Amino acid sequence: MGETMSRIFALLLGTCWLAGSVLADQTQPAQPSKPNVLWIYVDDMSDWMGCYGDSLALTPNIDSLAEGGVLFERAYMPAPVCSTTRSALITGTMQTSYGLHQHRTMIKEELAEGLLTVPELFRRAGYLTFNEAKDDYNFKRERSLMYSPEFERPKINSHLVGRDLSWLKQLQGKSFFGQIQLKGGKFGGETGAKFPADSLVADDAVSVPPQYPDHPVFRNAIARHYAQIAETDAQVGAIITALKEYGLWENTYVFFFTDHGSPLPRAKQFLYEEGTKVPLIVHGTESDSLVSGGASRRSDLVSGIDITMTSLALADIAIPDFMEGKDLFADDYQPRTYLISARDRMGNAIDRIRSVSSQHFRYIRNYKTDRALFQPQYRDGYATFETFQKMRRRNLLSPVQASYFDSENRPAEEFYDLRDDPHQVVNLAEDPKYETAIADHRRFLHEWEEATDDKGRYPESKESLKEVFEHAAGKCVAPEFDFLRTQ
Repeated sequence: MGETMSRIFALLLGTCWLAGSVLADQTQPAQPSKPNVLWIYVDDMSDWMGCYGDSLALTPNIDSLAEGGVLFERAYMPAPVCSTTRSALITGTMQTSYGLHQHRTMIKEELAEGLLTVPELFRRAGYLTFNEAKDDYNFKRERSLMYSPEFERPKINSHLVGRDLSWLKQLQGKSFFGQIQLKGGKFGGETGAKFPADSLVADDAVSVPPQYPDHPVFRNAIARHYAQIAETDAQVGAIITALKEYGLWENTYVFFFTDHGSPLPRAKQFLYEEGTKVPLIVHGTESDSLVSGGASRRSDLVSGIDITMTSLALADIAIPDFMEGKDLFADDYQPRTYLISARDRMGNAIDRIRSVSSQHFRYIRNYKTDRALFQPQYRDGYATFETFQKMRRRNLLSPVQASYFDSENRPAEEFYDLRDDPHQVVNLAEDPKYETAIADHRRFLHEWEEATDDKGRYPESKESLKEVFEHAAGKCVAPEFDFLRTQ
């Protein structure tokens, strides 16, 4: 708003006929010419939301964001766990291309020469950059290179936004790239934290998918995740309100997404749909009718690293050659036929799995068939995992549920038809009806591994494994640690 109009509005503030009008702050700086980009980045959360068709979800704010922007129905993260996904998105590359694929990397090294992070690229373009508050990358990088030192970080509990977002006011008149991290599925965790009464879903109202036993503990875990999503929705509402209050909303592209799926046993850390499929909503600026022209839904296959390239493109920043994603709103955009996600070491659980998603299918390649899908690790203390183990000892699991603990008969390949089997419990890898489709997915994976030099093909260094072993106090069952057990 121009200076003259601001003075006119200020003079009219006291007149009764303008009572109730929303007036611009007289001291508010003019909008910068470059658009802002904000990532609302959520931990451990699935797309159980009203805008994604979930009738139990309490998500009015997220639904409203979708109504004014673009909702991507089939967005997948490069990995089903935090540090590897974040390493991929912050560089715009698959984590497997530059050795950022082990969760968590114990001996962190500098990024490969020529590789830059997204905030650095925004800073070079004249943007203020910030991240509130989670940095969890598999590489070493000075925070001062990535984020603007003049930005006053709020002193709040790490990646749990409070209702007070007054610290956003300092962004007025500036072009910014920011990340606000929310706890999502980590909120309350396994502690039984109390949620607001109006966010609760009754345990007996939820559906338990067939990969899990229909047990009170699992019903409670699913119901609790709905409460976590409702809490996240309230936080999203607070962010939107603050952006509007400080005059930032109209010039800001808002990306809402999660780093992977829920904390349920076969979701987080694993390459089934529930582990890598995430919500992704992009809400545009007032002047961008392409992104904010009303509710729009897209069903093309989207990777998390596309968020990176699209953010740069919307800010008219040149995209470096090393980036591997797509600009989702480019004039020459070509939808994918296949999309890759990858799992490697998860803490002390050493594994290597790759998945290929396509329009109707999910192909999974297990490279380490000498070990169970569920290896011992920190989540063993969760109520869901403890219940799984108790029911297993009493032979109360279905064959597919029991198979997760089988270290002798793990299949090298899995293939699922998502149309008939959305929860991926019927492995069709040996079904001759799908022989051609399986071969196509297998071929694409092999070509991708060769073209990108997938670093998961190479063993982790003994120095790094020693760090993992010591960090886990020797609670490591994978044979890769045998050299340490003999010392």
